[in-house]
Amino acid sequence: MTQFLQSGRRRDICALLAGESMQAQALKSRLESTYDTRIDPQSFYGALDALEDQGFVETRTEGIHDVYELTDAGAARLNEHVDWLLSETGRA
Repeated sequence: MTQFLQSGRRRDICALLAGESMQAQALKSRLESTYDTRIDPQSFYGALDALEDQGFVETRTEGIHDVYELTDAGAARLNEHVDWLLSETGRA
């Protein structure tokens, strides 16, 4: 397995997008709730842009909102990462 994402935030974004699409603000709110801290918007959107550049996330526009979803490549990498975590803990 190649190295997935170095950023835990990027991995968490992918995990939240697994199986569902989300507007950016809803995604940011879920992360902030999980981390129990405010996330700088510039940092958040930078992470989304990096994920899109890497081909793990794609964006579409619905009305006035951007909606993000995991690509097939992103889902495959996320599944590989989960499998690796489970094998490292002896659960696989």
